[in-house]
Amino acid sequence: MSKPTNTDDLHATTRGVLAGRRAEWTGTPDHPGAVVNPPVWRASTHIYPDMAALRAHPANQDGNFYYGRRGGPTQWALAEALTELEPGAAGTVLYPSGVAAIAGVLLTVLRPGDVLLMTDNAYEPSRAMGRGLLKDFGIETRWFDPTSPSSFEAGCCERTKAVLLESPGSLTMEVQDVPALAAAAKARAIVSILDNTWASALGFAALRHGVDITVMSLTKHVSGHSDCMMGSASAGADWYRKLRLRAQGLGNVVSPDDASLMLRGLRTMKLRLDAETASALAIAQWLESRPEVARVLCPMLPGSPGHDLWLRDFTAGCGLFSFVLKGGTSAARDALIDALDLFGIGYSWGGFESLATPVDPASIRTASAWPLAGMEPSDAFGIRLSIGLEHTADLIADLEQALAVWAANGEVA
Repeated sequence: MSKPTNTDDLHATTRGVLAGRRAEWTGTPDHPGAVVNPPVWRASTHIYPDMAALRAHPANQDGNFYYGRRGGPTQWALAEALTELEPGAAGTVLYPSGVAAIAGVLLTVLRPGDVLLMTDNAYEPSRAMGRGLLKDFGIETRWFDPTSPSSFEAGCCERTKAVLLESPGSLTMEVQDVPALAAAAKARAIVSILDNTWASALGFAALRHGVDITVMSLTKHVSGHSDCMMGSASAGADWYRKLRLRAQGLGNVVSPDDASLMLRGLRTMKLRLDAETASALAIAQWLESRPEVARVLCPMLPGSPGHDLWLRDFTAGCGLFSFVLKGGTSAARDALIDALDLFGIGYSWGGFESLATPVDPASIRTASAWPLAGMEPSDAFGIRLSIGLEHTADLIADLEQALAVWAANGEVA
């Protein structure tokens, strides 16, 4: 859905409340049927009064009824709201999941024979796409060290057409110099794509930092309630038009019911992110002081790798970070996670509930080693935490008792 007005000067919290609430979708305040949120509009077929109306109706224009696969007011409202939150965006395309959004963008930008550069800390399904789907279409994927500009340069060639960035990485939390990498890509006529799910547009204005296309898994922060899945891609006018046409060609459409849930989550996203960020930072600081912990990987934490770049480029954070145990075994780590009472064990993040999962990135690294420099392989047992809306002190107490279980098994010297 294209962007109708400019609200960039408003605070992000205000934009999140106002965006995607056109009067033609909600009614006007003087009408007794007016509502706050756009209603769920379910339809596959739209009826025209006569043949003249059918022939006169734009077949593929944003915001005009044609067929259910082109969307309706609920989907249009969500897309418009996301566009309003992304400074510099002309429009946003919705996809059934975050992975579908990444695939849709890459299949729009790349052609057989092209080379894709992918950051080595990328989300595992993105890496799998490079090894599988893209390879099947004759597209070569090369990985580069997320913190090394020279590694990016070394991967470039005349066939390189796109670079996929992810900052911070969703497992190991490296922060990339996105403005510098986007500028280097632009100088080589390479399209820059950022998976911006960690920070969202509220924490990192991707297009304003030089990125061409920004992608989010709306399943995480926008939903906020772990009950629906969706993805999005926002871009300037040229790439938005191409993304939209390719998504239509692939038959992508999202449920209006899910779009309504996403709109509901969007209204409180800023407040949830602020609360989760404050809690995550306090927990990261507490973990940093623990003798059982070798390293805390949290870019919001002073002294943590990437903190200077985070401080320079980001305006907000989120509740996702990792930490690495000091020694131990995989079984001991499993016991620690099993001992947690308030942290669920499950994939995804960004919901109101806290989650914990093991982190083992060594086997999927290609261009940069894991563990990080200065860490022994025995110090590489990581845990990723997604901090939700539980009280910070309760989460710390839960982690403390789980670490005590770990220590009681002789895992701390």
